[in-house]
Amino acid sequence: MNGFENLLHIYDFIRPFLDIGVMAFILYKAYEIIVKTNALQIIKAAIVVAMAYAVALLLHLSMLLWVLQKLAPGLVVCFAIVFQPELRKVFLKLGQSQWFTFGNRSRHTYVDTVIIAAEMLSKMKRGMLVVFTRHTKIDDIIETGTRLDADLSSALLVTIFGHDTPLHDAACVVQNGKIIAAVCFLPLSEQYDIKKTFGTRHRAALGMSEISDAVVLVVSEESGAVSLAYDSQLHYDLNPNQITKQLEKLLEMTPAQKTIEDTIDENKGLY
Repeated sequence: MNGFENLLHIYDFIRPFLDIGVMAFILYKAYEIIVKTNALQIIKAAIVVAMAYAVALLLHLSMLLWVLQKLAPGLVVCFAIVFQPELRKVFLKLGQSQWFTFGNRSRHTYVDTVIIAAEMLSKMKRGMLVVFTRHTKIDDIIETGTRLDADLSSALLVTIFGHDTPLHDAACVVQNGKIIAAVCFLPLSEQYDIKKTFGTRHRAALGMSEISDAVVLVVSEESGAVSLAYDSQLHYDLNPNQITKQLEKLLEMTPAQKTIEDTIDENKGLY
């Protein structure tokens, strides 16, 4: 019994630290989810309502307090309706979060294959849109396109996007070293502050990153700039090193796991 009582005393001592640590961890993860979505609007709206209630309580504004109390259930419903897209993104990110995953998972990498094709298409001023799947299933997007299930290669990507074939429009979906489908139509971004100079490809890349955790690589047909879209943000005109590092990080790859599949030797050419 003495040993058990000693354990209880030790637990009573560390319990406040454990309580604070768990709460800090939850708040940190909640912050990570919020900053990756547009959920900040929800928090701002909630703060405004809370401030109005605090003022009414402090100044004894009985009429305003009565109105707020009566409207509280309706406000919750209004929040759910008005901020439905943002709430959806929050829960989507929450479902994707792998809070207790440690270490690197084994995964075959094909970053260089895609980047080589992107560089060649950039020089040719040909547009390109490639979606890298992560944890969220995007079967509905894949179904809009043409199934290929082909081994990923730079030559195939350049052939698809470098020529006016029936497959060159829209996006290719890449998963586990294969091009799952081509001509996949992506949803356009709902963001109102996106630059007007961005064309449909960039809006589609950003839109895809808003509804899923996919990473989208886009090559501009006008400028040849190569960009990445993920976590509801578009990172424009990155160099090959930046793209490689970001993709390997986002797709959870390591140099030790890296094997380059069928790629193009630019010195030899395509044909």
